[in-house]
Amino acid sequence: MRQWLAARYVALFSKARFTRYAGAKRKRPEQARRHRNREQAMADISPTDWDAAQVRKWLDARIAAARSDQVVAERGGYGQQDDCDKATAEEMVCTMMQAKDSAVDQTRFAANLKALLDRDEFIWRGVYDDTRFDRHVRSYVRKLAKMVKTNNGFDRTARYQ
Repeated sequence: MRQWLAARYVALFSKARFTRYAGAKRKRPEQARRHRNREQAMADISPTDWDAAQVRKWLDARIAAARSDQVVAERGGYGQQDDCDKATAEEMVCTMMQAKDSAVDQTRFAANLKALLDRDEFIWRGVYDDTRFDRHVRSYVRKLAKMVKTNNGFDRTARYQ
C-alpha cells in the first residue's frame, strides 16, 4: 500500500508536471499584452452608419426567437418560469420598438429606449413574476441601448445571441 501511495505521489508532483505548470505561468504576460492590443484594436474601429432595414430585420428575428423561447420555457414548467419571463421581456421590448417605428433614426431609437426605461412598471401578457419581469425588461433595455450607442450587433440575426 505504501509503495502505491509513493508512486502516486511521484506521479502527481513530478518534475514534468511542475514544468508544465511553470511554463503556463510564463505565458501570462504575453496573454495580457495580447488582450491590451485587442482592446486597442476595438477602440480604433469606427462605427458604421445606421441601417434601419437591418435593425428592423434584427427586431423581427429577436421577436420570433423570444416567442419560441417562451414556448420552450412554458413546457419546462415551474423551474423555467424565470426563462419565460426573460423571453417575454425581450419580446415586449422588441415589439414596442418595432411598433413605434423607431428604427428610422439612431437618436430616435435611443430616445424611445430611454422613454421605455423611464416607465415605472411594465404590463404584458404571460408574466409569472412582475418584479422579476420588470428587472428583465430594464436589463434588456440597457443591453439594447448599449447596442444602439455603439451601433454594433444588429447584423447578428441568429436565434442564439
